[in-house]
Amino acid sequence: MWWLLIPAAILLFISIILVRGALFNPKGQPEISDEEIVFDKEKTVENLRALVRCKTISYRDAALEDSAEFDKLISLLPKLYPNVFNVCELKTFPDRALLLKWRGKENKNPAVMMAHYDVVPVNEADWSEEPFGAAVKDGCIWGRGTLDTKSTFNGSLSAADHLIASDFVPQNDIYFAFSGGEEINGKGAVHIVDYFKENNIEPGLVIDEGGAVVEDVFPGVKGACGLIGIAEKGMMDVRYTVKSGGGHASAPKPGAPVDRLSSACLNIVKNPFKVHLTEPVRQMFDTLGRYSNFLYKVIFANIKIFLPVLSLMGKKSGGELNALLRTTVAFTQMEGSSASNVIPPEASLVSNIRLNPNDNIDSALEYINKTVSDDNVSVSLTHGVNPSRISTTDCDGWKKIASAVASTWKGCLVSPYLMVQCSDSRHYGTISDKVYRFSAMDLTSEERASIHGNNERIRIETVHKTVEFYIRLIKDC
Repeated sequence: MWWLLIPAAILLFISIILVRGALFNPKGQPEISDEEIVFDKEKTVENLRALVRCKTISYRDAALEDSAEFDKLISLLPKLYPNVFNVCELKTFPDRALLLKWRGKENKNPAVMMAHYDVVPVNEADWSEEPFGAAVKDGCIWGRGTLDTKSTFNGSLSAADHLIASDFVPQNDIYFAFSGGEEINGKGAVHIVDYFKENNIEPGLVIDEGGAVVEDVFPGVKGACGLIGIAEKGMMDVRYTVKSGGGHASAPKPGAPVDRLSSACLNIVKNPFKVHLTEPVRQMFDTLGRYSNFLYKVIFANIKIFLPVLSLMGKKSGGELNALLRTTVAFTQMEGSSASNVIPPEASLVSNIRLNPNDNIDSALEYINKTVSDDNVSVSLTHGVNPSRISTTDCDGWKKIASAVASTWKGCLVSPYLMVQCSDSRHYGTISDKVYRFSAMDLTSEERASIHGNNERIRIETVHKTVEFYIRLIKDC
């Protein structure tokens, strides 16, 4: 008769997970301010246009860069933000790093507001408007860097310039930390962090590019979500190389370089990294899952039980869900023979790997070698950075940013998340666990796709919102 207990146990199990789902109610959201923020909106737009007209394209090969364009942007800053440069102290560092200090009433918990003013290259023929013309069309400013990240560069300085004009003094010191080489993993931010270390400056809040206010990005939640990154994945480039004696394609032998690389590639694709429920993702599920429909509430209220289901979904669909849950591998480059009828004496593949916070460079290389399982395939690291430190959400720094987001984009749900890209902010993890990643904009999927792509542009209303966000944040610092 013991087998009669099995249906009862299954029924009890189902009842428990359903009850947990029914009780998975929304948590409190950040405090919202109803203060009306008034500033010179036209000036902030014109300032951003002036920045966009500077062709500050960074290249790994410095010989390709136009240093005059970087100098042009820097020389413009005192004209665009005169109050800032009258009050704040400017320090410059190697690799085009700029640091402005706005003295507050105290210096115990300074805030650091980051951005980078270099941009990625463009293919001008594929643009509808001149990439550095800063044209205003269809309610948008068109140009490279409008979103990434001259918008936040302009937003933070415009906010400070406005507040200084009204004789506002922040409660704590505020630093504006800017890099001119973020797109090429330059050392500008490293120099600034080293300066902070040397002077025992421990930020109470650091904000850099990252999440944004977006819609339809979380299962079962249709409204806008303000996603603030509390960590970012690591990144590594791995090269797979096979050498042979080469030969004529008319008499191929087994195990040619491209054959072996193809097998290695397929082995890795078919055997993805293990899923890890990291703290940033757990907090995201626990926050936004409570606003989802009942089916998803059941899943996210019992996340440990349903994690294998999410893992399978991630394997099949890829995309953002998969990137949040595991280390991902994208094969991006291939090189073989220069002739179609010649077996190459050497062939190679390159993959870009984004490291889950529970993995690291060493563990990833170990897994890759084990999965390739071919001694003839040489696996080598060409570049890599480990995942960032995970920041706390139980502090005033988080509350200030979350409140500024909720007050600027009223009605959005504010949540922590894991940033799958890399930014300069990762360097600040050595001096603070209060490092946050939020690009102060509300972005459509089309706008997000234009970052590093063609026809990058920003809505004028978004420019205004960015400045409003920084005014709210600075007034709380």
